[in-house]
Amino acid sequence: MRPVAPPLDVTPEPPPPRRRTRRHAALASLAAAALVAAALTVSSAASAADAVISQGKPATASSVENATFPASAAVDGNAGTRWASAFADPQWIQVDLGATATITQITLNWEAAYARSFQIQTSANGSTWTNIYTTTTGTGGTQVLPVSGSGRYVRLNGTVRATAYGYSLFEFQVHGTFGGTNPGGCGTTNAAQGKPVTASSVQNAGFPATAAVDGNAGTRWSSAATDPQWIRVDLGSVQSICQVVLQWEAAYGRSFQIQTSTNDSTWTDIFSTTTGTGGTQTLNVTGSGRYVRMNGTARGTGYGYSLWELRIYTGTGTTPTDPPTSEPPTGTPVEPTDPRNPNFGPNTIVYDPSTPTATIQSRLNSIFTQQERNQFGQERYAVLFKPGNYTADVNLGFFTQVAGLGMSPDDVNLNGHVRAEAFWMGGNATQNFWRSAENLSVTLPAGVTVERWAVSQAAPYRRMHLRGGGNQIQLWNGGDGWSSGGFMADTKIDGTVVSGSQQQWYSRNSEFGSWSGSVWNMVFQGVTGAPANHFPNPSHTVVANTPTVREKPFLYIDGTGEYRVFVPALRANSVGTTWFNKTPAGSSLSLSTFFIVRPGTPVATINDALSQGKNLLFAPGVHHVSSPIQVNRADTVILGLGLATIQADNGSVGMKIADVNGVKVGGIMFEAGATNSPVLMEVGPPGSSADHAANPVSLHDVFFRIGGPGVGRATNTLTVNSDDVIGDHMWLWRADHGDGVGWSVNTADTGLTVNGDDVTMYGLFVEHFQKYQTVWNGERGRTYFYQNEFPYEMPNQAAWMNGTTRGYAAYKVNDAVNQHFAIGLGSYCVFTLDASVVAERSFEVPTKAGVQFQNMVTVSLGGAGTINHIINNAGGTARAGAEIQYLNNYP
Repeated sequence: MRPVAPPLDVTPEPPPPRRRTRRHAALASLAAAALVAAALTVSSAASAADAVISQGKPATASSVENATFPASAAVDGNAGTRWASAFADPQWIQVDLGATATITQITLNWEAAYARSFQIQTSANGSTWTNIYTTTTGTGGTQVLPVSGSGRYVRLNGTVRATAYGYSLFEFQVHGTFGGTNPGGCGTTNAAQGKPVTASSVQNAGFPATAAVDGNAGTRWSSAATDPQWIRVDLGSVQSICQVVLQWEAAYGRSFQIQTSTNDSTWTDIFSTTTGTGGTQTLNVTGSGRYVRMNGTARGTGYGYSLWELRIYTGTGTTPTDPPTSEPPTGTPVEPTDPRNPNFGPNTIVYDPSTPTATIQSRLNSIFTQQERNQFGQERYAVLFKPGNYTADVNLGFFTQVAGLGMSPDDVNLNGHVRAEAFWMGGNATQNFWRSAENLSVTLPAGVTVERWAVSQAAPYRRMHLRGGGNQIQLWNGGDGWSSGGFMADTKIDGTVVSGSQQQWYSRNSEFGSWSGSVWNMVFQGVTGAPANHFPNPSHTVVANTPTVREKPFLYIDGTGEYRVFVPALRANSVGTTWFNKTPAGSSLSLSTFFIVRPGTPVATINDALSQGKNLLFAPGVHHVSSPIQVNRADTVILGLGLATIQADNGSVGMKIADVNGVKVGGIMFEAGATNSPVLMEVGPPGSSADHAANPVSLHDVFFRIGGPGVGRATNTLTVNSDDVIGDHMWLWRADHGDGVGWSVNTADTGLTVNGDDVTMYGLFVEHFQKYQTVWNGERGRTYFYQNEFPYEMPNQAAWMNGTTRGYAAYKVNDAVNQHFAIGLGSYCVFTLDASVVAERSFEVPTKAGVQFQNMVTVSLGGAGTINHIINNAGGTARAGAEIQYLNNYP
């Protein structure tokens, strides 16, 4: 967002520099050794990671700090010794396994000097390397990295250090198996994961067949303790099978066959043994079939058969032996959803009141530790609580959603916290993005009166209840930092909302005990307990009601234990929440009407589900699409858990919605791929003209990202062609930091383009695009709260010209438009490469009686750059020495 000057009078002081001594390093080593030993003890009991195959093997490195810290110390199995490199980038350490192995996991036990950016690489010859893992947001500590690859040599290649010192590893552990290299042409994606699975028996309900294909090596299938027994996976279509991996628990199969079938009745052996070894068995096979079965005929122990994971790999490495069927190979069958026992994937965690508090807190802590700094990683999490009372401290990091499963927020009460902190950036919350709290009530611990929600963009606090009239929620880090831009809706705060250094905030349809604070742009709409309307000092914009809005659909569990999705009704001229002391209006859908999209689901299958009339629920993760998700049915509901992300690959559009009534999309992020997309999301095709006033399309917590994890490109980001569309909290972001970022790298012209008539935006954030940030061509458009930053990094003025005009406006209304209304708008500049760059104006609109703009602010952040006018040629100049400019009305 902006690592620049805060709006407060006093800038927080940086922490003192670390002074490292050998004594400190020794103490750190001892502490780390104890922690690592404890961690390894726990993990060995909790999961079934393959064996460490690197220990004691020859290791070499690009450099060593001195002879005390050799490369061999990282593979000696002793967490009290370490390898340390020279104090420079890049550096590497590699281990020679002695033979080609299948690599399934890397464990890195870092000393305090760790890598911020690094790759894990494999090689057959020690000279040509293949990346099997890469990150630019390394966290240090103990990192457990699931990977998929093979090679004789494995290397950690560090490219950016996190400290001024070298790279330093207590242990570099490679997990895997020998003798089971993927044959040439064999794929590396586990085709069995998440597929329908059945078994001849289960030991009990705690060990279902689904546990062997859930991608989680901490869960398992166990059979009855008799012979024979089998477990069978339906791949959905006939496929070539080239490798099967059996990850056995201690109770394994001595004699078994791997079998395939096209019809689930006639079986062909593609592997058979009477001398099974247990452990992890990697079996290269040749065969084909839709169904794959492990058929156990003699157990290796007195117990049943027990598999942590059954993994199946497909591809051209084998020759099909069974005749093909007429089923298309592009997709998989649309899996039905059990509304009482849905498969949300491994990164959705559901708790009920009987779950031990310690179990809940331990998992919450581990997720936060992983996600606190992980703004550009692939990981996504949803933590869901069934109705009841809990004690929990929920500290939310990146890409984590916490939500209750009640019909009312008060159906789930957390005694503790649901909070967002900014300690990872020294109190600066301007990068606290991409997290959410929804549908919960919170009772603070005894003696505690402060909840903290220090966030900026894309961090909704929605349908929440903070109990206690004497309590407060702080929208910043509470004394040592600042934050910039947030959203709150359908929420009740019994006490006080304290904005502190929060620079801008939009609150809609909520109920506050009171509000305290103001910086640049605070907008309240349909809020009881809002402060008095007063702009610009304090900068409070109060809109009495919300003309037309629908709240975001949400997942809940009814009284019978069935999962359902509630779709709130459209409301007109509304004030306050939908739920407090009232019964929400709307409709309820069984989860059986939804297709659950888990990562790896082909887009053809997603579109098949839509064509069959299914709604969509995206499980947490990154979902790659190389052709558009096509939504053609009116009233389709599309929800994401854990800020599920749809990445448009190969220049594709991520999603297209037909010009139909009532489609609802919520909780989804769209990401650009490295090949330029014409647009990431299109609502209605060009030329759409149908009237949807009675049942509009609505977009809720829908976010867009171009660059950050790597190169991303899109000409346009979101284009709205349909009429009457409602936008309910959206952030469209061309990245200003991260990887794949630069003026000629993550290229993107425009954020939002509105061609439809009667489109309304509530809480619209658009930042850093290279031409117009927002272009509005439709009639009777309305925007309530707008937040914008111009791009940072144009190299000079000549690179950012709109003809003869200096720069592009942040918000452009087409000259032909006759009616438009916008209120509560902020636009900011910080030109990092050339502070002499000028934006001629932030808002460019036709001067007509029907075009009304109210309560605008422009800011030159730290005086780095100039905004010459606020709107058209009106308003003061925001520049060094006069950084903040306000204007109440135009014309």
